[in-house]
Parts: sequence; C-alpha cells; structure tokens
Amino acid sequence: MGGFFGVIAADDCVNDLFFGTDYHSHLGTMRGGLATKNSGGIVRFIHNITNTPFRSKFEDDISKMHGNRGIGVISDHDDQPLIIRSHLGTFAIVTVGIIQNIEEIVQKAFSERRAYMSEMSGATTSPTEVTAMLINQEATFTDGLTAAQEAIDGSCSILLLTDEGIYASRDRYGRTPVILGKKDGAWAATMETCAFPNLGFKYERDLGPGEIVLMTEDGVQQMKPPNEEMKICAFLWVYYGYPASHYEGINVEKVRYRCGAALARREDPYVNIDMVCGIPDSGTGHAIGYAQESKIPYGRPYVKYTPTWPRSFMPQDQTIRDMVAKMKLIQVPDLIEGKSLLFCEDSIVRGTQLQDTVQRLYEGGAEEIHMRPACPPLVHGCRFLNFSTSKSELDLAGRRALAELEGTAEEVPPEYSDPDTEQYREMVEKVRDRLKLTTLTYQRLDDLVEAIGLPREKVCTYCWDKKG
Repeated sequence: MGGFFGVIAADDCVNDLFFGTDYHSHLGTMRGGLATKNSGGIVRFIHNITNTPFRSKFEDDISKMHGNRGIGVISDHDDQPLIIRSHLGTFAIVTVGIIQNIEEIVQKAFSERRAYMSEMSGATTSPTEVTAMLINQEATFTDGLTAAQEAIDGSCSILLLTDEGIYASRDRYGRTPVILGKKDGAWAATMETCAFPNLGFKYERDLGPGEIVLMTEDGVQQMKPPNEEMKICAFLWVYYGYPASHYEGINVEKVRYRCGAALARREDPYVNIDMVCGIPDSGTGHAIGYAQESKIPYGRPYVKYTPTWPRSFMPQDQTIRDMVAKMKLIQVPDLIEGKSLLFCEDSIVRGTQLQDTVQRLYEGGAEEIHMRPACPPLVHGCRFLNFSTSKSELDLAGRRALAELEGTAEEVPPEYSDPDTEQYREMVEKVRDRLKLTTLTYQRLDDLVEAIGLPREKVCTYCWDKKG
C-alpha cells in the first residue's frame, strides 16, 4: 500500500510532518521519505525502512530540515519524494497507488516526445516519476494532475510540494482516502486520520474522488471539483486501515465490530466453543464484535510481541513472510490447551501463514479450531492498489481451491462468488481441509458492505466479485 502526509503552516512544520508521516508506518515497510520547502529550496531525505522503523531512520534528519511546508511518505515500492525541475517550477512529489498501464505510458512518451526515465532495479520504472512526467506535460499543476489521473489505469493519489503551496489530489475513483485537517495556523492532508488528534488537527473533510485542492498558509482552495463515481477500497476497514482512523466519516474499529457481529448472527446453531479470539492485530476488532454479539467470552491465546515487525503479507519471499508471521505472534498456552477456539481473522489471502498458525495451535493442545474471516474468499488479485505482492492469482487460497475444482484458473464462474451455491461451498471446504480447520465460514459480501455503511456502488469489491 503506502501512505502520505502533507502539512503547511504559518511557522515551522517539521515536527508535524515527521510525526504525521510516522502515523502511516503500518501501510508500508520498504521506503520512507520527507521533503520540506523554505526560502533556500527543497530539502529531502529518503531511507530504506525494511528492517528499521521510520522514526529511528529520520530522527537525525529532522534537525537538518526546516520550513513551513512539507510532504512525507511511507512507500511500499519506489524511493520518494522525488524532486522535479520543470517548466512548472521545481517541486517535490509523492504518490500512493499502482499504475497498471505504466509501460504503455512510458513507451508512448518515448515515441512521441523522446522522453527518458530513470531505471529502477529489475528494469522497472518509478511510478512516481511517470506521474511527474504526466503532470509536466500540461500548462499548470491543476491541468497536469487532472491529465495524470485520466491517463492512469489503476489508482494514484498525489501530493505536490510547490512554490504555490501543497497540491493534494485524490485518485480518480477515490479508492484511497485523502483527508484534510486544520488547526490554528496550519492545514494538513493525510491518508490516516489517526495522524490528526495528537498533533492538534481537527478533521475538516474528505476529498472527493479525483478532487484537487491547493493548501496554502491562508487556507484550502478547490482547484478541481470531485467526480461523482466513487469506489473506495473495502479492505481499508477490513484490514490495512488503522483502528482509530475514519474514511468517509466511518470509523475502522466500529466497522470491524459490526463485521464480527454479522459473522456471529450467521451461526445457526452456534458452534460449541470455549472462547472467541482474534488473529492480532486486525482480527482483534472482528473478534470483539463476534464475542459481544454471541455472548461467548473473548480471549487472547495469541499476543503480538512487537509492532515493529513488517506486515507479513508484504515481503516478496514466502520464507520471509512465514518467518515474520511466526516470530511476531506468541502463544499463551493456558488459553489453548484442551480448548475449543473460534478465531476471527481479517481475511485469508494465501493461507500459508494461517496453516502454520493452526498447526502450532494443535501442537499447543487445542482440541478444535474454528475460523471466521471477516470478508469473503479472495478469488481475484487487486489491480487498483499495491495491497498484496502475490505474483499469481493462484497464490490466493480461494482461487487455488477453485482451480482444483474446475481444473483451470482462467476464469471465475459467478457461482463461486455466491455463498448460496454448491460450488461456493465446495471451494470453502477445499480451503478448510487444506488448513485443517474444524469449521470455516467466511463473511458474506452483503454483510460486509452493510457493516461498512456506504452504498454498495461506492465500495470496491473487486477482490471478491470483480466489481471495481
């Protein structure tokens, strides 16, 4: 994924920038970057944060930074911010999202304008540099941001640090949030509202899909109105959003309670269990909601040792993913041995880590293990965000089970997205058997959408039913 934070103030903004960006550390584990602007120009620092928290890498740098405006990013892919010199002036840029047609855009620029691009490792091109190129082809920043959003297939939310102020642009369909906050003498744009309270900012409003604003010391000016159509990512609430954050005014933790409660209401009859548990951290809220609805005690047979481990779905290497998943969770044997446990989990992506977790629970003496994911089976890889680094859709547990049943993974027949069909039940049974679970029941998509609380047409559910 990734996340960003931008701030402009009457006075120095470096502390707000540093801590505001740090509040996005749960969204990425690859690169971190900060840039500030003052009368002397733009000062920038970028660090690899793969094995070190953002804070420790930038603590020395912020003493060298000053200025009343700045942007920061936690990136899961390329080095950011980039500093660009162009006919529009010198500016810094950060982006969050994914450009599916990046090679097409690059080749068109090569053939029509004889442009050139920096090459990243693996013969890839920086999506942030490509976005900057698209912006620079127009006469103004607003025109450039608009043109970039129209050209990009996927999604791209953008902050620009310029002489005029900070431009904030939400991606065309609002798949990721961009939210404005205000305090005396300062404005901020963030992807996580949890960055606001401790810095003294008050929520002002969400940008609409495709909307562009310019933040200055005097306020916020709308440069382009929002588009009507929105497809915000449902996984914000299910998994990678922070519990204290709000998107479209809807709190993450409350949605997770509602998801858990919906799972509990579908139990008919209730399975005979001793305890409701959550796979830390994002499964915890779902489990609390389940326990409150079912009146079955909530417990923590697994505790998370430290939040400094990266999110375990992010590393490319399966061995590293498995190690991360294992090392950051520690069992509480007294709550496992001889117990029948029901776990709530945000989702089952590949299932490899969960398979190890289940095996370890049985080795710890658990008698039964029931699993209740808070979303439906994932059968389509996300094409709008860098949510998962899976190289093949067959990495997805649901898609792999479907392929075994159908003999092919080329298409997903609609019956596999309908929880009332025999094909769907067979797919779930395949996953349950592979994971050695006592029972497995996924969330229904209609219950998930209801728990979020937005109209169905405003939520992206591509991963489950290819409606994005």
